[in-house]
Amino acid sequence: MPTSAGCSGVPDLGPLLASGRDADVFAYGPDLVVRRSRIGRSMEREARVMSYLAGHGYPAPRVEAVRADGSELVMERIDGPTMLQELSRRPWTLHDNAARLATLHQRLHEIPAPDWLHPFPDGGDGIVHLDLHPLNVILSPRGPVLIDWTNAARGAGPLDVALTWLLMTAAVLTHGRVRAIVDRVLRTMFVRSFLAHFDLAPVRTVLPAVAAWKSGDRNIQPGEVAAMQRLLTRQSSRR
Repeated sequence: MPTSAGCSGVPDLGPLLASGRDADVFAYGPDLVVRRSRIGRSMEREARVMSYLAGHGYPAPRVEAVRADGSELVMERIDGPTMLQELSRRPWTLHDNAARLATLHQRLHEIPAPDWLHPFPDGGDGIVHLDLHPLNVILSPRGPVLIDWTNAARGAGPLDVALTWLLMTAAVLTHGRVRAIVDRVLRTMFVRSFLAHFDLAPVRTVLPAVAAWKSGDRNIQPGEVAAMQRLLTRQSSRR
């Protein structure tokens, strides 16, 4: 990678903007970012998914280039708070943001998956994000934009909704006791408002398979796995 913008015309990497499970995001010039894998993972498939979705009018960041043997993804910089930050600062927007999140699901699941996109085990012909929660939604001036397409697959919409339900319910709250209680109440209200936009019968059907799949993620904490199991127990009694 060039180290001098003056010699090559290519901008230097700017400051670190965010860090995820296996990648860091750096500023890159005035309107781009570089997403760099810390383990050398190829992002070519992720870039291909994002470009495919852009062709269908879905709000994902625009891809500029994939380089460094696939381990660096140059893409559009999306400015704005995450939906989670917005909910923390302005909790009265809870129902509006739950509707925005549901709309992102519905629009995505209507897009036919390309043949080259690997399938989730339970099948389906749409596209599923498999990490579609408020931390991965940026509320930009042009509207909500969905980021982090690492897990995208071919599958049925209820799989995605089930995973979002599990993730939002099981997330560990790390604030002090009083703040944690308030956050738990707000989270419960948000989850209920989000789920009100879907037929929950097929979602409940796939909950066990999705929970089993996610429980195998090395980034999931034991407390989160336990919270997922409690949700499964509650929902199994409602079928």
